[in-house]
Amino acid sequence: MQGGPPVRDRQWDSQYEAGRVPRQRQRYTQTGGGGMTPDDYGNGDEGGQSPRPRKKRRVLKWFTVCLSLLILATAGAGYFYLEHLNGNLGKDVLNLGDSKLDKSDPNAAGQTPMNILLLGSDSRSSKKNVELGGARGDRERPPLADVQMLLHVSADRSNISVVSIPRDTKATIPKCTDPESQKVYPKTTDKINTSLQHGGPGCTVATWEELTGIPIDHFMMIDFAGVVSMADAVGGVPVCVDNNVYDPQSKLRLKKGKSVVKGEQALHWLRTRHGFGDGSDIGRARAQHMYMNSMVRQLKAGTKLSDPGKMRDLAEAATEALTVDEGLGSVKKLYDLGNDLKRVPTKRITMATMPWQYAPGGYVVPKKDDADNTFALIRNDIALDGKDKKKADAKKPQPSEATEPESEIPVRVMNGTGSALQPPVSGRAGVISEELGRKGFAQATADQTPKSQADTTISYPREGERGNALAVAKAIGLPESSVKHSSGVEGVTLVIGSDWREGTAYPKDAGAPGKKQENKAPDSADALRGDDDKACMEVNPANVW
Repeated sequence: MQGGPPVRDRQWDSQYEAGRVPRQRQRYTQTGGGGMTPDDYGNGDEGGQSPRPRKKRRVLKWFTVCLSLLILATAGAGYFYLEHLNGNLGKDVLNLGDSKLDKSDPNAAGQTPMNILLLGSDSRSSKKNVELGGARGDRERPPLADVQMLLHVSADRSNISVVSIPRDTKATIPKCTDPESQKVYPKTTDKINTSLQHGGPGCTVATWEELTGIPIDHFMMIDFAGVVSMADAVGGVPVCVDNNVYDPQSKLRLKKGKSVVKGEQALHWLRTRHGFGDGSDIGRARAQHMYMNSMVRQLKAGTKLSDPGKMRDLAEAATEALTVDEGLGSVKKLYDLGNDLKRVPTKRITMATMPWQYAPGGYVVPKKDDADNTFALIRNDIALDGKDKKKADAKKPQPSEATEPESEIPVRVMNGTGSALQPPVSGRAGVISEELGRKGFAQATADQTPKSQADTTISYPREGERGNALAVAKAIGLPESSVKHSSGVEGVTLVIGSDWREGTAYPKDAGAPGKKQENKAPDSADALRGDDDKACMEVNPANVW
């Protein structure tokens, strides 16, 4: 590897980020050069300095200069190694659609949730990927995104929710433009895994935003070779099956009970479909959840990362394996993201699959209500495990009545009815602001700033304004659960979402199901907790050996 001494000698991850100075350099700086004291220089006689001490000082001066150059060279090696890792990363555009959802609003404390789309590509673009993925005839075929998971990190970083969508899900893929060739892919309906072929991962992001109403902040994509190298770098991942399993398609062969899979065997586990459950993609999603949870437990335990050499191997494997959006396109940004994620306790990580049902044509489709409820929980930053603690301010008496006369409450009304597939309803903010005026809110005004949001919400910036926001909600028939405390607004703000495209009263059946049902993932989401180390994959009887 080029760029200087090994990582274990440079400690690049702690020394060269954010302008930090290596400890060795600090030590020499603090002591004036190798820990030498003034007595080491020689003070000479009272009448003057002898030539010998001056020679000592010249020697010391050159020693200090050489040492400084050595330190700078070492620091430069660390810098160039970071640049090397940055160069390993593939980078692509986040969203290739014409319309994008606005980012999530911050909560009362100014914290913002984060949504990252995780993609597994079946690309055969390299010799290694062909060897691992087979199907050499597919080498020239554009890759498919056969693994798709949304990782939602809560605003307060107390929990993570992951939702998989089966690769055969029927989805409307919006018009996307390839950023390199400028080829325009028209809007179409197809299996969601084909969205990757419409210009890249940015089109899959656009498809997810349209299907779920969840704004995507980042994406990370990995291929076959990346899975193998990362599994090797962490020393293997423990998995479990309830019977001997052999899947000739994926080549997975394991004995009943627990095993540690690494390298190609890890890839076989993640690709296995026929060997698990009913032999469909649904069983594969659960196996992937088990694998990810187990890997997280391995990494959090720290046993695989105590050796700096293994840390270097993992850094190399991870950066070579990943394609990310430009917002995550550096080791520093990925490092910061990792620090965010590691704050979440394993027991507060929940992995689920979009509730689904079979449909004609070999498709699966979202299961009505249950899928809507799951996506609404994510949109509203509610943990899938149902264990969200009540916010501290929720325990205090909350203002339930307006603190000002309705005629004196300023209300900002915004039109968020546009989506990736539907243009905004023209004049919607004006219609609702006029309706509020008729109901006594004389200070309601329409804000023409473009907006795109799935759920209609009312936000207020200060606790004392909750009563005012509730008064607005009551006037238009919006449920109380749609009223939110947010530091991202300056006054009471009503955003009309794509769930309310017509009429002057909020439709009673339009509210997101997550606001009406129990605040946790439905049973049909097949949720799995991150600390469940007893989970075992059910083997398809047709694949028992």
